[in-house]
Amino acid sequence: MIALARRITAVCVLGAALAACGTADPAKPVRPAHAEPHNSASASASPSPSGTPTMAAGPGGLTPVFEHGPRDRGKTVALTFDADMTADEGPRAAAGERFDNPGLISALRTLKVPATVFMTGRWAEEYPDQARALGHDAQFEVANHSYSHYAFTGDCYGLPTVAPDGKLTEVQRTYAALRKAGVPNPMPYFRFPGGCYDRDALRAISGAGVTAIQWDVISGDAFATDADAVVRQVLDGVKPGSVVVMHCTRSAAPTTEKVVRSVVPELRKQGYRFVKVSELVRESGTPR
Repeated sequence: MIALARRITAVCVLGAALAACGTADPAKPVRPAHAEPHNSASASASPSPSGTPTMAAGPGGLTPVFEHGPRDRGKTVALTFDADMTADEGPRAAAGERFDNPGLISALRTLKVPATVFMTGRWAEEYPDQARALGHDAQFEVANHSYSHYAFTGDCYGLPTVAPDGKLTEVQRTYAALRKAGVPNPMPYFRFPGGCYDRDALRAISGAGVTAIQWDVISGDAFATDADAVVRQVLDGVKPGSVVVMHCTRSAAPTTEKVVRSVVPELRKQGYRFVKVSELVRESGTPR
């Protein structure tokens, strides 16, 4: 999501884009909102937690898509954070740009908020110590956000696109990168770059055994400078079972830590309990 927004102006544009992805017909390209060639993946480059809840496959075995949990089983909400770094951003990281956000993770730990982090393989390679720490912390679960952060459809706000025969490899390569970084049990959940998918994309990654995780609340934190506006957007959008999308990237989402420190106590006052995505999937009652 983040790489794209550098080409567009404001958070409202990204928010409008992201909003479109949650409910569209998967037969059509879904729009919400640099990879090296790799032609093989080992058997270990796939989801491993055998008891983790996933959704039943869609028609024809298509990868299932999850947007939010049940609305009638209590006031639960999942905060999710995309750790975005594209395959071509290594030179910027080497020059000092920070694609991580240790302050945000520290805030979540201090506030005792469980969360799901969707991590690109390139991010895990750049920050292996942080990836390993998240992977070994029971408060967090680490999931797959592709390796390159290239789009899985041909119409995703100008993002370069993954070759049709490279989509499954993107998912598998990321699991391999996560494990190499020290994440022992990456979750069988996948978030499409930009949130963009269509029926072909769902079919292409069906062999990975993942559930595609979307969202129903757009925080608008990407490139936001007004933390209060982001706070209002989250609080206005949250419903029981909501999945909130935010970012774990300091340079591109500088207000997110402040947003979390404001949103969490307010939602707790409203009676909400914070959970990981896996709990919402389990509560949905349609396991694979």
